[in-house]
Amino acid sequence: MTADKSEKKFKSIAEDLPEEASVDAAANEDAVPSAESEKVDEPVAPQLIDDRERVRSGMVVKVHEKVLDRTPKGEERQRIQIFKGMVLARKHGSTPGATIMVRKESDGVAVEKIFPLYSPLVERIVIDKTFKTRRSKLYFLREGVNRLKEIK
Repeated sequence: MTADKSEKKFKSIAEDLPEEASVDAAANEDAVPSAESEKVDEPVAPQLIDDRERVRSGMVVKVHEKVLDRTPKGEERQRIQIFKGMVLARKHGSTPGATIMVRKESDGVAVEKIFPLYSPLVERIVIDKTFKTRRSKLYFLREGVNRLKEIK
């Protein structure tokens, strides 16, 4: 939206407000930085691409999770723990409460964890491999039936 359109929109909103509110809005108008005052010429630092929106069942992912630990001295520290496994299910679409269920086998013991996608404790999610699936929930992988083919 250009600056002219945003000013017109702001003026139309200000007209609908009572007189006291329009005075406050006019005083705050100078406090809002405009897009022209920002430096556009500087190169943008490359951001880490997070695959939260693209994750679906049948993908092998690495979930980087923040974990609070205690040292032997009793001090708390925060570290990143990586959980790598197959996504069995994605629930609740792209809502703020969306979750994924990730399964891995560790020393012959199967471990399943449910991660809230948009939790601040989930640092990032990286997709390792993608498999072709015909189901949205891959609970049949629990029985050891592996009918998946990798998409290169």
